[in-house]
Amino acid sequence: MNELTTEIIAALAQKQDLDEVFRHHLEIAINQLLQTELAEFLGYERYSYAGTVS
Repeated sequence: MNELTTEIIAALAQKQDLDEVFRHHLEIAINQLLQTELAEFLGYERYSYAGTVS
């Protein structure tokens, strides 16, 4: 099982709301998407040496 599945099962077992679990994982996915998009646009990864000489 992955982390999302584990957190969903834990939330259901504790009778918690699933909205926060989904919101958290959606936030992580969107942040990763934006970081990848920025790296592709700039042509180098964050903190790489290639970005210091431009």
